[in-house]
Parts: sequence; C-alpha cells; structure tokens
Amino acid sequence: MHDALIRPYGGDFLVVILLYCLIKSFSNLRVWTAAIGVLLFSYLVETLQFFHIVNLLGFEKSRIACIIIGTSFTWSDLVAYTLGILVVLAAEGMFNERVNDAKNNTIYS
Repeated sequence: MHDALIRPYGGDFLVVILLYCLIKSFSNLRVWTAAIGVLLFSYLVETLQFFHIVNLLGFEKSRIACIIIGTSFTWSDLVAYTLGILVVLAAEGMFNERVNDAKNNTIYS
C-alpha cells in the first residue's frame, strides 16, 4: 500500500496496541504501568533508529532486522505511538467503567 496515511502511520499506531495486548496477556501489570512501559519501549526503539542502530549492529543487510527495528527516525512515529497508547487507555477506561457498572448493578439488584 502506498498512501499518505495508513502505510506510514497505521503500523506505528497499531504496533503499540498489539504490544500492550501481548504484555497484558502474559502479565498482571496495571493498565498504566503496561501502557507507559510499551510507550517508553517504543520511544526507545525510535530513538535507536535516530542513531542508526541497525547499521551499528551490522544488520543493515538483514531485511528482517530492518523491518523489526526500523531504519529511519521520524517525529510523526512518536505521535502515532502516543495516539495508539491513548486509544488503549481510553478503551481500558471504558471497559473498566462497564465492569464496575455491571458489578454495582449486580450488588444492588
């Protein structure tokens, strides 16, 4: 896909959501702890791209390493990561609100 929105930003937006779900699937971390951890990890990877970590590690000829780690830093990727985590936090907030409402209705019914 070669467009101006989905290809450059969609993956970055979705990857933090996927990482968050993966972390929460295997750990009992609090929502905020997991979300901030994923966001900081994403920022770290992007910062390493700024310093051309793929080249420094000698992986520039590895297509898989270039795809997974990335090769170019952009500020817009940081915005996409942040927006993805904000969506996670909003979804978790709505889910927890529904769970709490259901618990309250069950107790008083």
